[in-house]
Amino acid sequence: MSEPQDPQSLVHVQIIVGSTRETRNADLVTPWVTHRAAHRDSLAIEVLDLRDWSLPLFAEHRGTVGNPADPTYSDPIVKQWNQKIAAGDAYLFITPEYTHSIPGVLKNAIDNVFASFAFRNKPAAFIGYSSGIGAGTRAVEHLAMIAIEAELVPLRNTVLLPKVQQAFVNGSPVDPDAEVALDILLDDLIWWGTVLKRARAAGEVPPAMARRLAAAQRQR
Repeated sequence: MSEPQDPQSLVHVQIIVGSTRETRNADLVTPWVTHRAAHRDSLAIEVLDLRDWSLPLFAEHRGTVGNPADPTYSDPIVKQWNQKIAAGDAYLFITPEYTHSIPGVLKNAIDNVFASFAFRNKPAAFIGYSSGIGAGTRAVEHLAMIAIEAELVPLRNTVLLPKVQQAFVNGSPVDPDAEVALDILLDDLIWWGTVLKRARAAGEVPPAMARRLAAAQRQR
């Protein structure tokens, strides 16, 4: 039997469920992903279901943020969301494809991580699904671009699940390649999560926004 790991050495992965529809197919995907991830000794898993986070439509600005060192935001739940995201070391997004992109509720949740830079310098992996043959590919492509702007580190290897309503039997995927893809994704998330956690602990350069402001002040 392996020795239990020091909790400080674990990579805290937040699995973000990006659909809130009553009839969502995320409920087919999430239990499988969570079960497999929970069996990785290097990971500490937390599921963030956006159904549980009634975030307002993004409306933050400098006035609502208040003190940048301890933002207040326009609503207490936005502050709580930023604090929750800040606690993660890595993120695994589960998303359907809506109109060639991600659900608005997922984009809004990412937008609301504002001023805290809570996503910054942390890896993000993606699982896409759809009821058709597209498998959420275009949603994942858009999500990767959004992740870059949020200063996440998007990973290449993904899990894509076409015809998701027929993709699982008794909670397991019909296609064995899906299991392989998830194993590869988790391997990558552990490696990048570990490396970037150590790098952040060793020190980070300030966010680009802060460096631009500092440069502007020097030029006055």
